[in-house]
Amino acid sequence: MNIIDGLTLKGMLKSGANNLNNEKNNIDALNVFPVPDGDTGTNMSMTFSNGVNEVFNKGCEELTAVAKTLSRGLLMGARGNSGVILSQIFRGFYQSIDGKKEINVIEFANALFKGSTVAYKAVMRPVEGTILTVVREASEYAKMHVENNPECTVEEYLDVLCKEGHIALEHTPELLPVLKEVGVVDSGGAGLLKVLEGFKAYVDGNPIEAKEQDAVVNANAQMEIENEGFGYCTEFIVRLDESNLSSFQEEKLRKQLAKLGESIVVVQDEEIVKVHVHTLKPGDALNLAQRYGEFVKLKIENMQEQHNNLTSGAKDPSSENSILSNIAPKEPAEYAIIGVAAGDGLSKLFKEYRVDHVISGGQTMNPSTEDFVSAINSIDARHIFILPNNSNIIMAAKQAALVCEDKDIHVFETKSIPQGLSACIMFNPECDKETNISEMNEAIAHVKTGQVTYAIKDTTYEGMAINANDYMGILDKDIVIADPDKLSTTKSLIAKMVDDESEILTLIQGEDATDEETNEILSYIEENFEVEVDMQKGDQPVYSFIIGVE
Repeated sequence: MNIIDGLTLKGMLKSGANNLNNEKNNIDALNVFPVPDGDTGTNMSMTFSNGVNEVFNKGCEELTAVAKTLSRGLLMGARGNSGVILSQIFRGFYQSIDGKKEINVIEFANALFKGSTVAYKAVMRPVEGTILTVVREASEYAKMHVENNPECTVEEYLDVLCKEGHIALEHTPELLPVLKEVGVVDSGGAGLLKVLEGFKAYVDGNPIEAKEQDAVVNANAQMEIENEGFGYCTEFIVRLDESNLSSFQEEKLRKQLAKLGESIVVVQDEEIVKVHVHTLKPGDALNLAQRYGEFVKLKIENMQEQHNNLTSGAKDPSSENSILSNIAPKEPAEYAIIGVAAGDGLSKLFKEYRVDHVISGGQTMNPSTEDFVSAINSIDARHIFILPNNSNIIMAAKQAALVCEDKDIHVFETKSIPQGLSACIMFNPECDKETNISEMNEAIAHVKTGQVTYAIKDTTYEGMAINANDYMGILDKDIVIADPDKLSTTKSLIAKMVDDESEILTLIQGEDATDEETNEILSYIEENFEVEVDMQKGDQPVYSFIIGVE
């Protein structure tokens, strides 16, 4: 094969997505920390499947359209740092082949090399020994091979690309000592290789089939918009018909929907329009949308609280029209805060601390770029602050801020729940933006974060032997304690965190920690340290206790 056109690229993409999805659990297991939160494979699979699904949903066949739609789908579906980097690789790929109906081998090689360049630029402090190293070295060496062998075919190029990728992947532990100690290769690089191997399998005539029936699925996260008091959460995707494609206006549809409900989000991506609205009459919203085209997907959910109010007689159904007609345009708020948290208790706590919209997520369930975009579009404020509260979510939040370039958005690099809570405490709605940013960042910098969880495998970390099912105390980025007993681990971790300068300790109880265990920890703190203690029930998964000291 010497030429790649749109249909060929589609086949390669599907094979790559299936291969990545089939192997995602094995990639998840390539985790430096032996904690139950390895999610690189899952994040990359959901990201890539989202892009491929967009390509097939839109029926793209021309090469440029396939690459462009893939790039957009990856951008919006990107989850975790690895997912964001993967999206940037194929963003560069699209930029390189834009406007072409077909490409030859050297153009394909140049496109993937361009992808590696774009991915490096997207990361503020690139780290070698990661997916970045694998894509750079593989694409660079394979490109050189094509340049030195003018008769090279696509099959030969992909063979060299995958071989060089494996060499680079096997070398990652030499570049990142922590990988070498634990005995694993970089998970992001491994995920990328599964995609490239899927490409190779397709051009070799042996496309990878899905082990699961829904391997290539729509990975767009459902919009998580707050209940604004209307009866039905109505979401749908409409494909515009030809007569409306050039004349459609997002603002016009928003105004039409404003007559039917609240919490309105309208996002157009070429011929696809995604809509979310809370309304008492979902049928009217659907009838309105159907004027523009045909439904690709729709979902209607009864919001229980409002349903209960209506059926109990709290509101007279005959007053519906007056309720809806009295909706008046509101002045934008000065500030709005978006935070990320897992667990009902943490979500409630952030809302008490002035967070306007909490996106459900954290370890094992990183929100996508589109989740952030949907949250941003549901808010009307002059300044929007985002608190990712996890180091693996920051890139997706920043990517969303770039997508919503018409809004004033600041992403704080909060890497933990305690950092996010401290930032919220320092937020002052009466201060100007620059003052808030400065004081919130200062608060973030003074927070120590401790987390208690269990080990999922035997391993060694910085000389410390860790056995499966041991409890581990993690201080910021490092495992500092491993012990079979949960409470001993928690007490030892606290002892390492609290010093003479510590004033406040926040203890957040996870879903697997009992009240008795929490009370024992509180008694230990009271008996041994002179700090003010704030205990909260976070009900978070994965971590028995989260501890903040400042």
